[in-house]
This record gives sequence, C-alpha cells and structure tokens, in this order.
Amino acid sequence: MLRISRVEAPDEAITLRLEGQVRGPWVEALHGLCEQLLATGSGLILDLTEVSFIDLDGTVLCRRLRDRKVAFLHCSPFVAEQLKG
Repeated sequence: MLRISRVEAPDEAITLRLEGQVRGPWVEALHGLCEQLLATGSGLILDLTEVSFIDLDGTVLCRRLRDRKVAFLHCSPFVAEQLKG
C-alpha cells in the first residue's frame, strides 16, 4: 500500500509525502499524479521519509522523475541505494 499526501509549503514547489511501498499498482497511481502536477509547471518534491521499498517499476519511475528535475527528500539508505543508477 502507498499513501500519498500533499504537504502545504510556502514555496511554489509541490511536495508529496509518500508512505509505504512504491510497487505494483501504486507505481501507476504515483506516475499519473506526478504527470498531472508537472503539467502545471510547478516544481515537484517527493518526500520519501516513510517509504520502505521501491520495486523495479517504481525505481524506473523515480529515475525518470529525477531526470525531469523532481527532487527527492529524506530517502533511507536502502531506498537511496535502490535509486542509484
């Protein structure tokens, strides 16, 4: 399961806090939401403090988002290692 919460912030970037695991059908849900938000022209930040696991599809998505200048905050060492590449 993956919980996605929007965090209110004073800057123009949109921050999403993710909790759980980025895998299975949740990858597509996250992808769709990120695409919607990026289409507005706002910056996007993903707070991964509470993410315990990212599967292969989730890793590919995160790397593509990183290439589009999406920022990632508070990755655990395990998740940070998964996102390397």
